[in-house]
Amino acid sequence: MADTKMRLVDWLDDLCVRFIINLPQEELESVERICFQVEEAQWFYEDFIRPLDPQLPSMNLKKFCLLIFQHCPLLSAFSEYHHTQAYSEFLAYKTRVPVRGAIMLNDAMDQAVLVKGWKKGAKWSFPRGKINKDEKDLDCAIREVYEETGFEIKEAGLVKDEADMKYIEVSMREQHMRLYVFRGVPMDTYFAPRTRKEISKIDWYKLSDLPTLKRKGQNPQHVQGNGEDVYKDNMFYMVAPFLGPLRAWINKQKKQD
Repeated sequence: MADTKMRLVDWLDDLCVRFIINLPQEELESVERICFQVEEAQWFYEDFIRPLDPQLPSMNLKKFCLLIFQHCPLLSAFSEYHHTQAYSEFLAYKTRVPVRGAIMLNDAMDQAVLVKGWKKGAKWSFPRGKINKDEKDLDCAIREVYEETGFEIKEAGLVKDEADMKYIEVSMREQHMRLYVFRGVPMDTYFAPRTRKEISKIDWYKLSDLPTLKRKGQNPQHVQGNGEDVYKDNMFYMVAPFLGPLRAWINKQKKQD
C-alpha cells in the first residue's frame, strides 16, 4: 500500500468493508440504517482519507451516498429504489431522529456555552446531536457535550439522577429536541472538540446578549432596528427557542438561592 497509490475505487472498497459489509442483517434491510453508516463513511473519507491524498475529490453527502450505493454489491437489494429516492427517504428520516444536548451555564447562570458548526454559514447552538439507537436521553447529552466541547460533565460532578435533571424540550421542523441544563461549569474550562471538522468555535455567551423568539407576525427589522441585529438573530436561531423557558427557570433558581 505504501508503494502503490490507492485509487478512489480502492478507497470505496475499503469504506464498504469498514462501514457496510459487516453490518447485522437487520440493519442491511433498512435503507435508513445503511445511510447512517454511509454518512459515517463520508466523514471518515473527508477527515482521514482525503488528507492522505488531496487529489481525491471532495464529495458532499448526497454525491458520496449515491456513489456508494452504486459501488457496493450488498446494496443491490435496493435496486427497486431509485438511488436518489433512497437518499431523499434517508434525509426525511434523519430530520425526525430526536436530538439531545446540554445548556451549560456558569455558576452565576448569566452565561452559557455555545458551539458553532464547521461548514460555511454554520450557526451557533447549544452542544447537541442525534440520539443513537437504544441510547438513553441523558447519556446522549453527556456524549454530545464531550464530543463537541471535550468537557466531561459526569467527571465534573454535574450529572444528577435523570428524574432530578432539568431539561427544556422544543420541536423544530418535526424534530424533537431535549436539552438538559447544567449549572456550575467553570468559566476557565478549556474546551476542545473531540471530533474533526464538526465544530469550528466554542465560546461563552451572555444570555442577555442572545436574541429570543419574536412574537408571531413581528418583523425583526422593526423590532431590532438594523440589519446587523437581523443577522445576529439568524446566527442564533437554534438557540432562541430555548431562551424563554431557560430564563424563567433561572429566575426561579435565583429566588431559591
